[in-house]
Amino acid sequence: MIEISHLTKEFDNPDKTKLGVLRDITLTVEDGDIYGIIGMSGAGKSTMLRLIGLLDTPTSGSIIVEGKDLSTLAGKEKIDYYKTIGTVFQGYNLLMQKTVAQNVLFPLTLSRGYDKKAAKERVSELLELTGLTEKAGVYPSQLSGGQKQRVAIARALATNPKLILCDEPTSALDSLTTQSILKLLSDINHRLGVTIIIITHEIAVVQKICTKVAVLEGGVLVDNGPIHQVLDSEMHPITRSLFGREEV
Repeated sequence: MIEISHLTKEFDNPDKTKLGVLRDITLTVEDGDIYGIIGMSGAGKSTMLRLIGLLDTPTSGSIIVEGKDLSTLAGKEKIDYYKTIGTVFQGYNLLMQKTVAQNVLFPLTLSRGYDKKAAKERVSELLELTGLTEKAGVYPSQLSGGQKQRVAIARALATNPKLILCDEPTSALDSLTTQSILKLLSDINHRLGVTIIIITHEIAVVQKICTKVAVLEGGVLVDNGPIHQVLDSEMHPITRSLFGREEV
């Protein structure tokens, strides 16, 4: 479980004033959720993902994961937390000089006690799971966008993470490929029980696979909860606009 409480993130402006990116965000992500964080450009979605991924620290408030406050983690505890997270990027972030299998293998080679036989078996499992077995020896330049994203998903799963963070995972893909990637993520969630947080500006993504949604506007949480409840409730004007219910 991820408990985010009164989370605020500010940055310094050149004139020494504070620029608020996130303001007093409180929400809970349950184990096994597919949680969508949606909003217009500049709403604070990427900042939220960086804070959960421990790539940045909040100005105030807390993020508590399985009872541990992320702001207190250091040394081995911080490294151990990173191992529980997999990340899928919009731009894939693949190693272009390595094959598909080598890309998926890479996170495992960074672990202490790296077991080559076990790692090879893990890679084979993940390539089968993501439909890439026949592409094991192929380089990223020879893959379609959807196949590259499947490699990125397989790599994110390599270390058996409890949480997958997805940063606009389908925004560079066509609609048909988007559907196949969303189905894959949904299947992974159901089969492996991994929690998934997706930031996106695409309504179709949220409606297709998310169990819960948080709507950000100008760094403020304006709506959140199970998606069917949010859509059935008296939505914030921004939420209505995003979901095509009416203009702001």
